Amino acid sequence: MIEKMPFGRTGHESTRTIFGAAALGRVSQEKADAVLETATSYGLNHIDTAASYGDSELRLAPFLAHHRDSVFLASKTGDRTYEEARASIRRSLERLGVDHLDLIQLHNLVDPDEWSTALGPGGALEAAIEAREQGLVRFIGVTGHGSRVAEMHLKSLERFPFDSVLLPYNFTMMNQAEYAADFEALFRVCQERGVAMQTIKSIARRRWQGEDGPRYSWYEPLREPGALKRGVDYVLARPGVFLNTSSDATLLRQTLEAANAGPQQPSDNALRQDVAAHQMEPLFVRGISDSI
Repeated sequence: MIEKMPFGRTGHESTRTIFGAAALGRVSQEKADAVLETATSYGLNHIDTAASYGDSELRLAPFLAHHRDSVFLASKTGDRTYEEARASIRRSLERLGVDHLDLIQLHNLVDPDEWSTALGPGGALEAAIEAREQGLVRFIGVTGHGSRVAEMHLKSLERFPFDSVLLPYNFTMMNQAEYAADFEALFRVCQERGVAMQTIKSIARRRWQGEDGPRYSWYEPLREPGALKRGVDYVLARPGVFLNTSSDATLLRQTLEAANAGPQQPSDNALRQDVAAHQMEPLFVRGISDSI
């Protein structure tokens, strides 16, 4: 079974591999049920979804009707004002068929203007705090993409004691000196303050470049088993971080098999060989590609 560790200061022992429910956004209920069966067969006890993940919240509802007490349930709102975020949180509860979330996250809060709105007077953070006071959510987190996300998360943590953060972490992103420095600074603060650190894009290959075939995520994932295993190992070999699974459900079992085997720290040489062999590129490069 997948290893567990404390999810920050929440008191919950979460599996270090968290089910990324974006994988349910565009699938039938039958397919969603099968995917969730796979996730739970490996012991996953933490689900991460979002209001913007298509039908994900709706697809989770039948599962949660029977398993709500056995999972740590997180969702996200991408709205920036109090009124919009308040409505979004309640809509998520209704779609999920639950009376509370364990974690609500301010989704992709990186743009400086959006950051000022969301964390300012009449912003989304006020709605999240209100929901916590009313027992609709238990904890509050912040997520983000892009090359400046770690820098912005640090700024967020200075403004408010968020319980969790979420951001990209893989070999190609950490090969960028500025991103790596920001990530390490954020990691230190999270460790000092008991903030859970979730990571995404562990098995990202690169942005799509016109390749044919089905696309189950906005980026192209690694599919070669050895490279995928090393991508998972790169994350889980680092103590103190969680790995959120890809939105490509076809790779879920392979990812969980890799995680279940236990991390073996891949050498830089092996990782560089993967970069060359699979023409891997960082998904976000400062000043060049920062959007999704």
